[in-house]
Amino acid sequence: QVQLVESGGGLVQAGGSLRLSCAPSGISFSAYKMGWYRQAPGHQRVYVAAISERGHTDYAEAVKGRFTISRDNAKKTVLQQMNTLQQEDTATYFCNAHYNGTNYWGQGTQVTVSS
Repeated sequence: QVQLVESGGGLVQAGGSLRLSCAPSGISFSAYKMGWYRQAPGHQRVYVAAISERGHTDYAEAVKGRFTISRDNAKKTVLQQMNTLQQEDTATYFCNAHYNGTNYWGQGTQVTVSS
């Protein structure tokens, strides 16, 4: 049984920081590309960041310079450090695991940025 459990969301003021965590189970973690997506109410789910099996990272333009994705294969976790948060970052954030066309998704964690 595959599960991806996100945590670390919450309510912060603009300019603040949060760190999201994703703890997958039921997969060979080190073989999967991992990523974060987000979805605001009334909008489609969009790509935020990804990290490959070998640690190569990629970011959506909207978060470059502010977000950092990382992974720890020994702990089987993926993190997303989010700094200088803006109201536009308010969304439900979903953890994604990808391997050979197969995608698994977490249940999401809410991030709300106030001002």
